[in-house]
Amino acid sequence: MSQPSIDSASASGQSNPPSNETQPSSGGGGLHPAHLGATPIPGGARFGVYAHPAQRCVVRLFGDGEPDEHELSPRDDGFFEADVPGVKPGALYKFVVDGKEMPDPCARFLPQGVHGPAMLLADDYRWRSGGGVHRPLHQHVIYELHVGTFTAEGTYEGARERLPELVALGVTAIELMPLAAFPGSRGWGYEGVALFAPFAPYGQPDELRRLIDEAHGHGLAVFLDVVYNHFGPAGNYLPAYSSDYFTSERRNAWGEAPNYAHPALRRMIIDNALYWLRDFRFDGLRLDATHAIVDTMSPDILRLLSQTVAQLEPPKLLIAEDNRNDCALVNESGLNAVWADDFHHQLRVTMTGEQDGYYAAYKPGVEALARTIEQGWLYQGELFAPTGEPRGCPAEGLEASAFVYCIQNHDQIGNRALGDRLNAAVNPELYRAASTLLLFLPMTPMLFMGQEWAASAPFLFFTDHDPELGRLVSEGRREEFKDFEAFKTEEGRRSIPDPQQEETFFRSKLDWSEKDRGEHGRVWKLYARLLELRRTDPVWSDSAAARRGLSARGQGNVLAVRRQAAAGTRVLMMNFGDAPAPIDPWGQGKRVIVRSDGETGALPDSVPPFTAIVVGDSAPLPARS
Repeated sequence: MSQPSIDSASASGQSNPPSNETQPSSGGGGLHPAHLGATPIPGGARFGVYAHPAQRCVVRLFGDGEPDEHELSPRDDGFFEADVPGVKPGALYKFVVDGKEMPDPCARFLPQGVHGPAMLLADDYRWRSGGGVHRPLHQHVIYELHVGTFTAEGTYEGARERLPELVALGVTAIELMPLAAFPGSRGWGYEGVALFAPFAPYGQPDELRRLIDEAHGHGLAVFLDVVYNHFGPAGNYLPAYSSDYFTSERRNAWGEAPNYAHPALRRMIIDNALYWLRDFRFDGLRLDATHAIVDTMSPDILRLLSQTVAQLEPPKLLIAEDNRNDCALVNESGLNAVWADDFHHQLRVTMTGEQDGYYAAYKPGVEALARTIEQGWLYQGELFAPTGEPRGCPAEGLEASAFVYCIQNHDQIGNRALGDRLNAAVNPELYRAASTLLLFLPMTPMLFMGQEWAASAPFLFFTDHDPELGRLVSEGRREEFKDFEAFKTEEGRRSIPDPQQEETFFRSKLDWSEKDRGEHGRVWKLYARLLELRRTDPVWSDSAAARRGLSARGQGNVLAVRRQAAAGTRVLMMNFGDAPAPIDPWGQGKRVIVRSDGETGALPDSVPPFTAIVVGDSAPLPARS
């Protein structure tokens, strides 16, 4: 694999660009993005806030004595601002809008939580590894992680210490689940309310910068999961600042939907994306549930975001989570890739036979799985039973790398009642075979933390809300599964872990000590070998022929996938059944490259049960010792 480009535009040891730099702009007019919230300036700090149609806005500074207040000057466009002398980094403050004291919705840090005062931060982190890491998407292997459960410490520093192991495994990018401040001391992060403030329990903002900086030093890109389709139900002060931010014409599960018809919200979202990509030097964003973003403006917010991000150097990647199978996200909105969950769902039901919930729209069978692989996703406009509406579009024009494939992710584990991983649902042999299939395909693979050693820890849904909201969340969690076969009885639903219990969170933490033991170690070695082949095998790594040379078919219990390129042919044969199955004609007469059971030697007479075999017409490079 070619080496990633590591941008040197910001030389080693330099801090972020000065806060008054204006490129690229958000396109929203008015104040520069850095002037929303609190920004250090020579001799003091600049404070800015949007509060329309407020009459008066004050910044209230907290110290050892009585709070110190300073009037902000109004502008015609709903913004208030003031330069306040003598304010130093570390100062705590809130805004007072028409007499009501509130946290800063654009705070850069909320050390006491989402209801507490914001902290003025210095902009003096000394970067060591340049401006970021850029790889073309087809070279990426993404590793999704939740900072709070990735390590026992649950911090940026804890995650930083594990980076060398991810490099040794062979992943190329880590994707952090959402960091925007949310209520309580634990949660998944999808209830964020302060988009610019990294979640305080994970560490200081500069510790996040150090994690990203060190990842770049290892050649790892770092992506961030951001949520722009809703704000969380607790600690969201934006409506108190201005009704412009939300619209009563549309509602979602969290209340009134974000109002993308108003410049104030569009401006905030674009500024927020630039903040993470520029000030923290993230290499890309994963956009949560873009199907839930309603924007009738032209260009819509996704197109505006992609146009703005395209101005940045080094190049950044934008990946959508979207359940519509919508090619327009790439072809028109200009995003780089989209999560393609049909692959996960069809593979899962073929392995387990599950039919609860949305799995009912996927019938077990290798023929449908083969069709999903060839098409990119299964639904291309057919009626989707869970909604009663057509879903998807043909995707022939998309590159293979534009589809993000996985066999598990935070949703597909954590949205299960018991948070059970795939390796808890299938036998070890079938788990290794499914892993081999994922990493053989030319689509962009994504792993979920611990997948690479079949971690025993579940990933449960956990929260830390106030008692009343927490009670509703706990009751709602159990009610959600009342129609699932295993949870139709009250006794069955009582087995669902309570999201509010701290133990639910602690149970979700990875146990790194098991990584090298027994079956866990065997799985880790398989993943390392498969990722090495993605880099070194001339067919696996040939992006030019990725979709053109891809074909798949199913017969009986065997899925056969063929990849053809200038350097030759590779064929994967995966047996889902419990009895040996014939070698597919595509694979006959070829050499074994890798087997999910770890066996070596000549091609056997049949594919063993629950096994994947990859063969080719030339010998692969030897495995690392």
